[in-house]
Amino acid sequence: MKKLKRVLRVLVPILLAVIISAFLFINSLKPDYDGEKVLPGLESEVTVFYDTYGIPHIYADNENDAFRALGYAHAQDRLWQMELLRRVAKGGLSEVFGRDLLETDRFFLSLGISDYTEQTVSRLDMDSDMVILSNAYLDGINEFIKEGPTPIEFYLTGLEKTPFSLEDIYNATGYMAFSFAMAHKTDPLLTNIRNQFGDDYVKDLAIDSDTSTVWINNYKRPDLDSIDINIIGGITRALKKLPIPQFIGSNSWVLAPEKTKNGKVILANDPHVGFAQPSVWYEAHMSTPKYEKYGYHFAGIPFPVLAHDRNLAFGLTMFENDDIDFYFEETHPTDSTKYKTETGWEEYEVVSKNIKVKDSGDITFTYKKTRHGPILNNIAKQIKGERPIAMSWIYTQVENQVIDGLYGMGHAENIDEFEAELPKVHAPGLNVMYGDAAGNVAWWATAKLYQMPDSISTKFVLDGTTGKEERLDYLDFSKNPSAVNPPWNYVYSANNQPDSISGRLYPGYYLPENRARRIVQLLDSKSDWDKESTSEMILDVTSTVNPALVTELIKLLDVTNLSEEQLVQVDALKNWNGEYTLDNTNAVLYHRCEYYVLKNTFEDELGAEQFNQFLSTHLLKRHIAKGTSMESGKWWDNVHTKDIIETRDDIVLKSFADAWYSLINDFGTDPTQWTWEKVHTLEHEHPIGKVESLRKFFNVGPYPVHGTREVINNMAFPYDSTGFYKVNSGPSTRRIIDFSDIENSISILPTGQSGNPFSKHYKDQAELFVNGKFRKMMMNKQEIESSAESVLIFSKE
Repeated sequence: MKKLKRVLRVLVPILLAVIISAFLFINSLKPDYDGEKVLPGLESEVTVFYDTYGIPHIYADNENDAFRALGYAHAQDRLWQMELLRRVAKGGLSEVFGRDLLETDRFFLSLGISDYTEQTVSRLDMDSDMVILSNAYLDGINEFIKEGPTPIEFYLTGLEKTPFSLEDIYNATGYMAFSFAMAHKTDPLLTNIRNQFGDDYVKDLAIDSDTSTVWINNYKRPDLDSIDINIIGGITRALKKLPIPQFIGSNSWVLAPEKTKNGKVILANDPHVGFAQPSVWYEAHMSTPKYEKYGYHFAGIPFPVLAHDRNLAFGLTMFENDDIDFYFEETHPTDSTKYKTETGWEEYEVVSKNIKVKDSGDITFTYKKTRHGPILNNIAKQIKGERPIAMSWIYTQVENQVIDGLYGMGHAENIDEFEAELPKVHAPGLNVMYGDAAGNVAWWATAKLYQMPDSISTKFVLDGTTGKEERLDYLDFSKNPSAVNPPWNYVYSANNQPDSISGRLYPGYYLPENRARRIVQLLDSKSDWDKESTSEMILDVTSTVNPALVTELIKLLDVTNLSEEQLVQVDALKNWNGEYTLDNTNAVLYHRCEYYVLKNTFEDELGAEQFNQFLSTHLLKRHIAKGTSMESGKWWDNVHTKDIIETRDDIVLKSFADAWYSLINDFGTDPTQWTWEKVHTLEHEHPIGKVESLRKFFNVGPYPVHGTREVINNMAFPYDSTGFYKVNSGPSTRRIIDFSDIENSISILPTGQSGNPFSKHYKDQAELFVNGKFRKMMMNKQEIESSAESVLIFSKE
């Protein structure tokens, strides 16, 4: 006993010391939201009030000081996110995560974003207001890197903190531009389908827009070789491993005074982005004597992408225009350094890059470029003997003024000044939504659009050797789709097809009409909208399309082959209103059936890998409605049953049976237990949360969630063979801006404001988000000061 006491006398102090040290270490890693700090470069003192959700309200005497403070505040909550984002374009992820990210690094290096950034930065006017404010923001980030605590992710990965530069801002913008694109998922796959199976199979797919679906109305103010599947698969794998979210789609609508209860404009916006932790947006309210903005900031970019003030508001959705074209190239038969053009043989440009790999030596990556762009064959593994394919991306081929555009949009004081900045955003393609206190509502599609020769479809890989399938001309911005103060008194976008301008439709990868149809249905139904009813609408989980598809499919079932329980569930499906609530069972049976219809229709021809790639495209989503209405078509027949020609009826009956028995296998024989909450869940994954032992600490969730893919509350998921729908994208925020009560406008983030897992604001909005709640975006200084949770003062040296 005495010996034990002696041991305890030694161990207890040691244990206490370890606990105290651990406590002090963890406490030192937390963001510092109060107190006073010296921030070099300030002209005068800056006060930052943090509200109860950790959003900074920055008050400064001038913009330079405000943006310098923003940089510091942004970095102390999101430095790790900034670090990952700036690394994507320059191939720096392998240095953090090891060889598993090599393919991703190769792919993004081959896009040429970092080279394009260097050219852009070299041409900047360093005395312009945009650059001056950008550098002030960077100064704030770098001061935090120098003096602030190191985020825990840097310790876990062994990464050193290094200063940020203008190049990092532009590289982050380049990644954002590419993450909007869809052509890389679709064009090579469609070309393969055409080359493998012929035009009869292609014409049965929903490649072009159906004229009977809902389009966004314009209103102008009166005044042959097969492609190796590894090329497509290599791109898919490269993007799948990205440790940061990609942009997917979005909703937005802006109501004119004639449509609102209080006679003032209301803007609603919920950009759809891949869910991750931290979430994509960092909120900040900045106020100086000459500038005020409540904005949503992308990591490492100083100017807000979504914002409002007392005078105007803007949001965005993805345009989904086609801004990437693929070209078959032809290598000289005896000189592999040359490729064919219409004027003769040109030299391939050979580019070599160095990739740093964690726990390994540097790797040299070499790829070829043609006049169209990088040869993609070099980014995929085990590709042998295929014809070279080049990717032509508009982002890297014209002058880059995107950051100038964001600066200008954020500083515009009226609709005309705002519109004048939009042509600078050449990529990514955006639907920019606008409303103001003067009563204006507007939608503009911003992108550098171009004209192709007649009869050329950019949905397939083009011939790069003849010069006959090249871009003819860039269109003036005035030709872009838009609607300004239309007579129907609202504008909206749900990533669906915009109507024609100058007699032509712009090619793109537009999403089906599902969300658009519901938005138009609701907006047309009343003219007394207010903040409360708009917030209910943005949470709507009803599909007007899926019940119609169910009705069409049920007609094809031979009810004599169904059991009594199956007949009960089929009858319930007939009466389904399309709602996706947690206790709904119709939704589960519908999606199981839909998946098996797709699988039994396409997988026999495409094979497992191409079928899974098809499932990831917008083309697939567009095809669902068209496909179920086609009584005959090449895809219905199962090519593996040589003596039988299957019909639509056969596929639907088999798919219903497959779905039914898979649900019994998963949940038992009682269909009342097949509820949506059991299959439709959301978990916000942190890159380090992929390590199972760290998952609970870094990840947020999982939660069962209302909604589904392609309803207004677009909680989207990929189809796969599991029958469980893990939500991977959806509203990155929900914002309602009401100009009748601007200081009480509302929003929500999916998890929290901070990306630091030791911050109380790491996940304090997560349950509010899944439960459809909102919080105030405060702008009243007196209210901000009186309710502030903490105050951080930056003083000059």
